[in-house]
Amino acid sequence: MAASVHSLQPSASGLIARLWRSSLGKKYVMAITGFGLFIFVIGHLLGNLQIFLGRDQINIYAETLKSMPALLWLARSGLLALVILHIVSGIQLALANRRARPEPYSTRKVVASTLANRTILYSGLIILAFIVFHLSHYTLGFVNPEYLNFRDAAGRHDVYRMMIEGFSNPFVSVFYIIAMALLMLHLSHGVSSGFQSLGLRSKRSFVFFDKLAKISALLIFLGNCSIPLAILAKLIK
Repeated sequence: MAASVHSLQPSASGLIARLWRSSLGKKYVMAITGFGLFIFVIGHLLGNLQIFLGRDQINIYAETLKSMPALLWLARSGLLALVILHIVSGIQLALANRRARPEPYSTRKVVASTLANRTILYSGLIILAFIVFHLSHYTLGFVNPEYLNFRDAAGRHDVYRMMIEGFSNPFVSVFYIIAMALLMLHLSHGVSSGFQSLGLRSKRSFVFFDKLAKISALLIFLGNCSIPLAILAKLIK
């Protein structure tokens, strides 16, 4: 009798699988992974802004990270998993929404929608393309591989020089700024909707979370863009 009752109880893996297949589950995945990526973006920005403190500061910061390879690769693997889950769930939700409305609307008038909302999937895919280029440029060495051989007077990897060399190219800087503008657009909607997906945003708190998303997205945009603009203006050299 106990065995039969136990057999009727759904397994944890079965519940997770059913939740993943549902639209609600995908929204949870998008929200949770989105917040994880949002935290990474803030941390990454704070690390990069150390270039304004001088060569030694940012090179010591970079060497500290590289001195813990196991932890660094664990973080990179986790970040990659977040990116994949975020993209897959986003695409699946977009396809599900499209299947739910197979016939196009008779009018294209936009009601209660924003540019960030309407373009969030496309901005996300373009940001992904930028991430691939950015990693190829500064981390993997597929673009400008000589950057990986830069060394400062103490023998550390000269991240300071690498960033200056990279952003001194106007095309790289313009691509970076465009990607950051799209990231701002993406975050201005995604952060707010993430709170809603997790049931943390109500009608009464909508204005607060909407402003929080827009202000944080703007600050991230300004912080990131300050680096290439300062390099192009020769304020950092």
